[in-house]
Amino acid sequence: MVWIKRLMIGSAVIVVGIAGWLWLTMLSPWFYERPSHLPAIEPRTHHVFVYGTLRYAPVRWVVMGASGNPQPAILEGFKRQRLDLAPNEDAQTKGLRLEVTPQQLARLDRYERLGIRYERVQQTLADGSTAWVYVRLPTLSQLLTPSPDQWVALVP
Repeated sequence: MVWIKRLMIGSAVIVVGIAGWLWLTMLSPWFYERPSHLPAIEPRTHHVFVYGTLRYAPVRWVVMGASGNPQPAILEGFKRQRLDLAPNEDAQTKGLRLEVTPQQLARLDRYERLGIRYERVQQTLADGSTAWVYVRLPTLSQLLTPSPDQWVALVP
């Protein structure tokens, strides 16, 4: 009987811990402040292409407070690398196109740490529609260490 009580208490601690982490990282007023150099969000319906964790409805509900009316979509010219995208003219990435309000877009920006971890760029999807896509910003080490492509460009 004691082990059942301990299991229940341990499970409750884990659930509360996960819920607390989700709230702190996605919804709390701490740990993220929108950079001042970013433009204001236009007051209209926006479309966003998601290809990672936001493909899952429970994550979208926690982050945005809505499903976003998901539609299957394909982004051509990019290859998915874990939770990031890399340009690749021969690749395509499957995901979802969401319809979001300005408030939901602001919540997505917070989740993606817009201006700190990701930038939001307008891209044309395979069906011809356009959508915002979150693309990882380069890290300091990537900026300071030239890639082999840059080395080729430096050689005369």
